[in-house]
Amino acid sequence: MTEDRARLALERLRSIDWADDAAAYEHANSRGLLMREFLRRTAAWARAHHVEPSWPFLDVVELVAPEVEVPADVAAEVEDALKGVAPSSLKETCRAAVRWAALVQSGFEAPAELPAEPYEPLLLMCERGGGYFVEEFIDLNGAMVRLGTVDSNLAAQPFLTLASTTLDALDAEGDITYYAKVSEGYPRSTPRGIVRRRVDEERTYDEAFTRNLRWESTEYLRRYELGHNDVDHVEISTVEAARFIESAITRLSGTG
Repeated sequence: MTEDRARLALERLRSIDWADDAAAYEHANSRGLLMREFLRRTAAWARAHHVEPSWPFLDVVELVAPEVEVPADVAAEVEDALKGVAPSSLKETCRAAVRWAALVQSGFEAPAELPAEPYEPLLLMCERGGGYFVEEFIDLNGAMVRLGTVDSNLAAQPFLTLASTTLDALDAEGDITYYAKVSEGYPRSTPRGIVRRRVDEERTYDEAFTRNLRWESTEYLRRYELGHNDVDHVEISTVEAARFIESAITRLSGTG
């Protein structure tokens, strides 16, 4: 039976508020990361099956198991759930996500060298503020993502930390730079902690991700700049910051 997973994907589509501009802006950072990860995952499938011209909004099931279809009643409900959704590529990709769910239900396992859930980042992104529009960039209504090429997206750093708590911790206003606190025994991959500097409307906010599992004000960067702090730091990417946050949440909340 393929209906259960397909229906679950359908219910996720039904729950999306496609016009929630406030959520799109609130979650702009995480939505941008999720879209980039979707582009990376579909680039891998497109390259593996030599369909680069169809990238990024492609139906992976059509490439690997074209005989698998969504149950007719679910397919009809998907069309109803997507009424008014634009652009057409978003509709097509949502249909493909439901079809992928049907494929997984049938027992299909993705090859180890390819992303196992190509559509999950896109569904999560939509759940955090609706869809997108495509012009020169992919406009997420709060974040702009350069489409790039199959090659540039394959070279992108994977973003695998998709837990909602981690995504929430990445969302904040302003231009953000992350730093890992490093010392002997604490390299950037497993630092003592992370801090960020946010610059929003010409005001600067320095914050550390603490054992309380939230961002709290810190004097660390200011003291370091004044020469009063011996713990060094290095600038890290948002993806690296996300890995630390997810690890800390798992470790300190006992969910691991």
